[in-house]
Amino acid sequence: MPIAKAQPGKELLNANDHTLIMIDHQSQMSFATKSIDINVLRNNAALVAKAAREFKVPTILTTVAAKSFSGPIFDEIQSVFPEQQPIDRTSMNTWEDQRIADRVNEIGRGRIVLAGLWTSVCIVGPALSALDQGFEVYVIADASGDVSDEAHERAMQRMIQAGAKPITSLQYLLELQRDWARGETYDETVATSIAHGGGYGLGLIYAKSMFNASEGH
Repeated sequence: MPIAKAQPGKELLNANDHTLIMIDHQSQMSFATKSIDINVLRNNAALVAKAAREFKVPTILTTVAAKSFSGPIFDEIQSVFPEQQPIDRTSMNTWEDQRIADRVNEIGRGRIVLAGLWTSVCIVGPALSALDQGFEVYVIADASGDVSDEAHERAMQRMIQAGAKPITSLQYLLELQRDWARGETYDETVATSIAHGGGYGLGLIYAKSMFNASEGH
């Protein structure tokens, strides 16, 4: 008979156990993205970036051919990390760029969280490569996208079959918070949820304005 303990499971992410890599959230890549509405994608990318900043998760930003073809990284991401210059690559597989490998090794965490464009190329590549080298991999499905629903879904299935774990952007934020009594991050988690959490965010506004309610009390 298993014994219940009031502690989180090992599969849950926390701010101290992973590196976030945001890949190729760029104009040229988004023009052909059809599996998710571009406004939703930009919103979710902003949510993920703000969550990482709030919880001090080491974050790697990377682009492909930013100056010659694909354009700059979304401002929703760059504005959250204004001091960080994205690593610009030629390789479609981020993991094959030595600068990325060096940064991952410098950070020294065994879990990798990925989000970006396109799922079937620029996310599958690093996901399968990292898994092959012994890392745990999580993919934020709704902060990623592809040229069709089919392309995105087959890519997600392929990564899941290889051992990657799918999550969503709001799930990422709330999994890091996990306890509304965690006061040091409560206000910013609520603010990010209100700004980017869709109907959930509206619910937080409603509860506060109508009943002066909060989830922390």
